[in-house]
Amino acid sequence: MRKVAFAAVLVLLGGAFLPGLARDASASISLEKCTLCHGKPEFRKLLVDGQIRDLFVIGDTLAGSVHAKKVCTDCHFDVSEIPHREHPKRVTCTHCHYKGNHEGAPQSDNVLAYFDSIHGQAIARGNTKAPLCQDCHGNHRILKAKDPGSRVARVNVAETCGKCHMEIYAQFKGSIHGTALAKGIEEVPSCTGCHGEHRIYARKDPKSTVYSTHVSEQCSTCHGSIKIMGKFGIETEQVATYKESFHGVANQFGSRTVANCSSCHGVHDIRPPDDPLSMVNPKNVPKTCGKCHPGANPNFAVGKIHVDAKNKESGIIYWTATFFKWLTIGTMLALVAHIFLDMYGRTRRLRGER
Repeated sequence: MRKVAFAAVLVLLGGAFLPGLARDASASISLEKCTLCHGKPEFRKLLVDGQIRDLFVIGDTLAGSVHAKKVCTDCHFDVSEIPHREHPKRVTCTHCHYKGNHEGAPQSDNVLAYFDSIHGQAIARGNTKAPLCQDCHGNHRILKAKDPGSRVARVNVAETCGKCHMEIYAQFKGSIHGTALAKGIEEVPSCTGCHGEHRIYARKDPKSTVYSTHVSEQCSTCHGSIKIMGKFGIETEQVATYKESFHGVANQFGSRTVANCSSCHGVHDIRPPDDPLSMVNPKNVPKTCGKCHPGANPNFAVGKIHVDAKNKESGIIYWTATFFKWLTIGTMLALVAHIFLDMYGRTRRLRGER
């Protein structure tokens, strides 16, 4: 089935993935000829859905981009005459971007990862609204991901994704991650930090990084790092305490319904506990816990949520855990001693009988 979907994508993209595909356009079509029309700021097109597509492109647009040394027909290779009578097909980035290419493009399997993703699968099913390469990376002024001006740079990727996922973007902007990102904090995760870049799967797909059994592991990449959390004065014990809790143990055994990080803290709209809108604000804890525990009352918010039984600050929980630890150790030692003495006595009796 996956091979069929992959083939369908290649057909939809014009079969441009095959290396050595001959270009229909003439290399003699210069930028100057193209800008006779596209060099006019008012050059636009009204689409059937009412949107306006800006067709203004000049040489400076490509300057500084990863394609600065390319000419128009390197991408628009179906344009063979000026003016072109037929509407050019959508640019197929797979004409150059594939592992083993000889065009100088990065040697990566990102294109294959994309075809296997939820976006690529949507394209294979014929969804014309599903994003292609240029919807995320841009059309003409494409910059490297590490460039602050890139549409897929960490500080900009949420806005890029938000063009399709508007409601989620609005939630993310008001979250603790979104507000930190707006302040320029580099360590904070954006969309790709949790969902991945090209290999993005639906949350109900077991391969997804945000699948129910993978959420705690994904969150721990940052929240379990002393180097990252220490920079902001945030404790990392939450990761360890969750793993040792009933929820954490059940999660590690593959339970898809047990509470994980997002079940309590939220998905995109994650807020600090002192925020009245936070799901783990003391006033909201009964409602949050009540999703799984019907009848949850204000007492659910009285104690500490992430409790480290190995820390004295946990009070009676620490002493209870310590008592049972030593009780277990003492019982095992007594059992071993009993077995040893019994064996010793049996040995002496056997020797005495002889």
